[in-house]
Amino acid sequence: MTIQWFPGHMNSARKKAAETMARIDVVIEVCDARCPEASSNPMIRELRLARQRPCLKLLNKADLADPAVTAAWLAHYEQQPGVKAVAISCKKPGDAARVPSLCRRLAPHRNDFTKPLRMLIMGIPNVGKSTLMNALLKRRIAAVGDEPAVTKQQQSFDLGPGMTITDTPGLMWPKIEHDSDGFMLAACHAIGRNAVIEEEVAEFLAGILLARYPALLAARYGIDIAGMDAVGLVEAVGKKRGCLRGGALDLEKAAMVLLTDFRSGALGRISLETPESRAAMLAAAKETA
Repeated sequence: MTIQWFPGHMNSARKKAAETMARIDVVIEVCDARCPEASSNPMIRELRLARQRPCLKLLNKADLADPAVTAAWLAHYEQQPGVKAVAISCKKPGDAARVPSLCRRLAPHRNDFTKPLRMLIMGIPNVGKSTLMNALLKRRIAAVGDEPAVTKQQQSFDLGPGMTITDTPGLMWPKIEHDSDGFMLAACHAIGRNAVIEEEVAEFLAGILLARYPALLAARYGIDIAGMDAVGLVEAVGKKRGCLRGGALDLEKAAMVLLTDFRSGALGRISLETPESRAAMLAAAKETA
């Protein structure tokens, strides 16, 4: 299936973000470290380039991602003009506390405190923007949930002397061009459940895990994965975890076990894409276009 998800409120959020972009100095783009490019909204890049705004790209949930792959992504982004990339976990106060000083380096003209440094947090749903906001302000002002699209409107706050920060709703783009991006976003729970079929998402995830992280699968589930395909893995996980309905294997429940173990980090530190796999996917898409 092709996954698309663009709830109605996101269209107005996109217009509001474009207006706000004219009044800020630095864009803080929060991505999911497990799939940095798939979770990077192309509209955000277009908006900030049109306004010539520098970007602090935060690869959040880095504690759940493969550290070697995250290092490769950071090197990839550091080559882009006007971009500073940092791997963080917004749930760690020390990581979040680094953000304002990193933004100041990107906007040196705001270092004299005559005018406030104005920062704008952007990103797709459920990547940790509200968690970052709460950590920066050291109090709970933004709703946080494990479902996408919790935040519905912009909120602006003073962040100490000479700094203001604006939080925005999670923003998707109208059409996800590559099917694999949709599946990666669904696996990371950045897309509403009503837009996906969990079994298909789990099978997509299973294929990546079998190819790149077979040892983690064997350690977590105690199964022999030799010669196993994606469907077989989901079935094996279901049997191992007793996912039954009326005595028969419940594939929907088995899919949720695998997805939940991945999302929570119970499987281990896993990345769904690398700079190399991304380049190969784009090249293949270009050939078939």
